[in-house]
Amino acid sequence: MARRGSQAPPPPPDFEENIIDVDVSEEMRGSFLEYAYSVIYQRALPDARDGLKPVQRRILYSMNDMGLRPDRGHVKCARVVGEVMGKLHPHGDSAIYDAMVRMAQWWSMRMPLVDGHGNFGSLGGDDMPAAMRYTEARLSRAAMLMVTSIDEDTVDFRPNYDGQETEPEVLPAAFPNLLVNGAAGIAVGMATNMAPHNLGEVIAAARHLIDNPEASLDDLMRFVPGPDLPTGGKIVGLEGIRDAYERGRGTFRTRATAHIESVTPRRKGIVVTELPYAVGPERVKAKIKELVNAKKINGIADLKDLTDRNVGLRLVIEVKNGFHPEAVLEELYRLTPMEETFGINNVALVDGQPRTLGLRELLQVYVDHRIDVVRRRSMFRRTKREDRLHLVDGLLIALLNIDEVIQVIRQSDDAAQAKQRLMQIFELSEIQAQYILDTPLRRLTRYDRLELEKEKEQLAREIAELTAILESESKLRAVVSGELADVAAEFATPRRTVLLESSGQTRSAAVPLEVADDPCLVLLSSTGLLARTNSADPLPVEGPRSPHDVLVSVVPATARGEIGAVTSAGRMIRVDVLDLPTLPPTSNPPSLAGGAPLSEFVVLEPGETVVGLGSLDDVGAGLALGTEQGVVKRVVPDYPANRDDFEVITLKDGDKVVGAVHLESEDTDLVFIASDSQLLHFQASLVRPQGRAAGGMAGIKLSSGARVLWFGAVDPEWDARVVTISGSSSALPGTQTGAIKVADFAEYPAKGRATGGVRSHRFLKGEDTLLMAWAGVTPVRAASSTGKPIEVPEELGRRDGSGEKLSKPIAALGGPLGPLVEAEPVEIEPAGE
Repeated sequence: MARRGSQAPPPPPDFEENIIDVDVSEEMRGSFLEYAYSVIYQRALPDARDGLKPVQRRILYSMNDMGLRPDRGHVKCARVVGEVMGKLHPHGDSAIYDAMVRMAQWWSMRMPLVDGHGNFGSLGGDDMPAAMRYTEARLSRAAMLMVTSIDEDTVDFRPNYDGQETEPEVLPAAFPNLLVNGAAGIAVGMATNMAPHNLGEVIAAARHLIDNPEASLDDLMRFVPGPDLPTGGKIVGLEGIRDAYERGRGTFRTRATAHIESVTPRRKGIVVTELPYAVGPERVKAKIKELVNAKKINGIADLKDLTDRNVGLRLVIEVKNGFHPEAVLEELYRLTPMEETFGINNVALVDGQPRTLGLRELLQVYVDHRIDVVRRRSMFRRTKREDRLHLVDGLLIALLNIDEVIQVIRQSDDAAQAKQRLMQIFELSEIQAQYILDTPLRRLTRYDRLELEKEKEQLAREIAELTAILESESKLRAVVSGELADVAAEFATPRRTVLLESSGQTRSAAVPLEVADDPCLVLLSSTGLLARTNSADPLPVEGPRSPHDVLVSVVPATARGEIGAVTSAGRMIRVDVLDLPTLPPTSNPPSLAGGAPLSEFVVLEPGETVVGLGSLDDVGAGLALGTEQGVVKRVVPDYPANRDDFEVITLKDGDKVVGAVHLESEDTDLVFIASDSQLLHFQASLVRPQGRAAGGMAGIKLSSGARVLWFGAVDPEWDARVVTISGSSSALPGTQTGAIKVADFAEYPAKGRATGGVRSHRFLKGEDTLLMAWAGVTPVRAASSTGKPIEVPEELGRRDGSGEKLSKPIAALGGPLGPLVEAEPVEIEPAGE
């Protein structure tokens, strides 16, 4: 260009000005059509026969030509990209590598065609693949099915972009790749979006269509009920699938696979193991965090991604106590990518034209392609065998006349004359004569003659078989069907995606998001497990035995309320009822095997234990306490609202609380059982309620050296029993023997408060103390130190009897109903062991 201010150079002498006026609209229309044609046919849309776009087809063909088969080593992806770009695909390397990466991703294709080694990205595109100079690849076993018999004239070839190479117009495709792996692409004025399917189902439908060319869509859908996505998940609602299979367009909703489990002892959570197609965990996590921060979804306490290569996808969404996990899950389905809509648009090239195809048309195009491939392959193989048979016939003629052939060759001036004389004398073709001349003399032996005759028979048999296939349409279709069956037998895998007829929308209306503040019972087991029931219905009395069924304390509460855990140090610690796990409603009697340890809810000092539960509400007759030194107290429920733990009794030095029980009524009897076997019970109304700082009043008068072993409450209306276990105070640990006695509670007369009570157990020789005691409603429950149930003897009837020898160690006593409190566990060695 000339500089500003200077004159342009004159045109050459032979220059002729030729200006053509062009209509801008016509030029734009023509150029745009050329561009659209190039995008549609050379980039975006797959061929309906092999299901591949041009770049994918060129990658697979080049890798096969390079020998990158499954039994060979991996090579750098950059080498493959360079080979494809230099010979067949004159576009950017990123387009080639992106297509290659997708064919290696198991979450993108139901049957990956490239076996990748290295970082090929992550589910949903959350992480980008490594650069092609780092990753390596080779063909997968499934890809070998796409290129098998490509060198047997099964498909047409065309020149590449510069005419120096050739490339296949389509691959032989021994399995229906378009339906199995799906496709996605955006062209000009049109797009395609096809869902992956199960190989075994698609092949079964294709074989049915081969055997029944007039099969209807309903017949084919018996084999292909719906897509089978690589990432699994669920498809809810099948109406859109039917539309897509009939008209080529339709939508369906994909849903993540999730279940609810206890992720911590105190909380339940939603565990996601499969996500919708093309949705990654990072996208789900980002959306959940956004909704939580915007307060558009409630009830989520924490979100953890525990995905790894061993367990696979695992998103753990912890649900806050007080919210129904089922309802939270429905909200997640509604508001997050855990439920997505997939729009099917089956657009593919058929005879060079883009068409929208239904399921039957897609299968028909593929079946026609395979029939054409097998026919051309059979013709190629027959021609090859006929050519070989022609040579074998000529060689056999030479062997039968070996002396004359040698004589002819020796008498000829040159090879050309020898060939002509052989053709004339033995009536051979030019090809046969040349082959005889090229055959080494060492092959002209008697053994080789036998081998040639055997080869001739085999060639004749194979030619006859191939001719029968080519001359019979039914045999040709049978071969195609049989080869598809072999592919299915080797490569078919179970379905990953679950198909659901209904959308599941009714559950969200049935389950409220938050747990209602319904009445319930909080239970404490002999092994220190806490749990709650679903309602305040009475606990069942009868039923099969089960682990952890010894209840030592029961208190009424509400689901969103609080209860107090009373400790041996006279403290009450607040516990939120919502934090406690809920027992299943079918537990009969209630089993606390699903409960949570006390240590999850309360922090205790060394030597401090929880002796019972109490209500923090002003219900019933309040909380009753009994201490080891015989003190009894009823606590006025004026508990501070701003403290998590507080004192409920002032203890004397060396004293401790041995029992705490919530009283339903003042008519309930308070019961003391001392180590010297004295039992005292009196009405709770005889104990005046006191403030938290009070030290209580005299409950039972203890003899010298005696201590309170058990304290609790028994309703006089109950069918109650008293259980006592005796032993020796001087016995060494592990050598203890003893006797157990069960007596009717009605046998023990009531006495006044601060008296000594009556004897409950007569000691045998060598016994001087009670080791364990309990009183409560029948049936009596006993458990080992691990919580396993132990049978107790029948009632003896005598309140001051000595009982019978123990047969198994007992660590805890209790009953099916409360309020109950466990004495300090004592393991007793069975007598005679």
